[in-house]
Amino acid sequence: MFKNTVLLFVLVLISCGSKIKDDSAQNSEILSQVQDENSTKTENKIIVGANSTEAYLPILKGKRVGIVANQTSVIFKESASSQKAPNDYNYTHLVDSLVALNLDIKQVFATEHGFRGKADAGETVKDDIDSKTKLPIVSIYGKNKKPSKAQLKDLDIIVFDIQDVGARFYTYISSLHYLMEACAEANIPVIVFDRPNPNGHYIDGPILEMSNKSFVGMHPIPVVHGMTIGEYAQMINGEGWLENEIKCELTVIPIKNYTHEKTYSLPIKPSPNLPTDVAINLYPSLCFFEGTNVSAGRGTSGQFQVYGSPFLDKDDYTFKFVPQPNEGAKYPKHKGEVCYGEDLRDSKPLGKIHLDYLIKAYSNSIGKQEFFNDYFIKLAGTKQLQDQIESGVSEKDIKASWAKGLAEFKTMRSEYLIYK
Repeated sequence: MFKNTVLLFVLVLISCGSKIKDDSAQNSEILSQVQDENSTKTENKIIVGANSTEAYLPILKGKRVGIVANQTSVIFKESASSQKAPNDYNYTHLVDSLVALNLDIKQVFATEHGFRGKADAGETVKDDIDSKTKLPIVSIYGKNKKPSKAQLKDLDIIVFDIQDVGARFYTYISSLHYLMEACAEANIPVIVFDRPNPNGHYIDGPILEMSNKSFVGMHPIPVVHGMTIGEYAQMINGEGWLENEIKCELTVIPIKNYTHEKTYSLPIKPSPNLPTDVAINLYPSLCFFEGTNVSAGRGTSGQFQVYGSPFLDKDDYTFKFVPQPNEGAKYPKHKGEVCYGEDLRDSKPLGKIHLDYLIKAYSNSIGKQEFFNDYFIKLAGTKQLQDQIESGVSEKDIKASWAKGLAEFKTMRSEYLIYK
């Protein structure tokens, strides 16, 4: 049941202008970048929350600040638009920028893949010191998923600024949950710098059953939720999902000139195995293979753009690849083995989850009893999907079984939307 969120968050739209002055050349450069961006913005340009410095610098000034960030946490010199290629962007890292502006940044919290985004999926992220800023890095991935009271004791406010991809099993929203919960318990405000959802144009997939709750699925939502991370934070608060239904003091710095129907090409890959727009678009459909004996392309240059297995019939699949260790996949599934499957790198953008890849692979698999592993149910959020595939239920009928849950979710979701 929806709870009124008007008192739970403040949507900050402060227009005080950028008046911060500093004699250092580095500070002047950062401020000139912001001024350049503000002077050239048009209705067509998407401006991410981190670029709205006039909205959040007054909030952070004089505070002891913690930041949840990774390689995507940047301030753009020019606003992102779908027409630009990654090398066309000029940006500074958020942490570097705020340190240069003499804000009192105390520490960085690192989620899955680490602060600089190099760690494998599932690899333990360790506490460290950032070589550039000398700030302590506190891991909130691995054994320590929820910041402790000791890790928060010297902080007045925490900034969360990470690019998400809009899938339930992408763990940044789970880290957001635990951060909000810890901050609510410690009476520390959280400020989210919002960024577009590249899969924000559709909603699809089975609703997670809470009996299957895990770090790759913590809430009763579909696989593709169609929300930005700022909107999702509001839902976490509003639906009472934090322990004991505690509320986090939440501020969202919104994206300017954005709607969920706008195409958004990520200028920086959000994790090592999502290197392209195609991979990000296919991820909600192909990630199911992580719970099977089929590779989703880790250990190749086509991560989440190809799939295959030594156990798929080579007469049915002519495409093949051999996984080898690479960035983001030190120990890829089927390392050194020939995998037969499909190459989807030239596929058209999807506006729904495609189950036909999964159903076809199961149907053509040698040794079907070994196809699924225990991780599949965590990814799907329900045992029903595996049962349906094993029973030969069609994709159309599987999707029909999701309809009621999706309709209820869309009604709930509508209460938390910032962008239409």
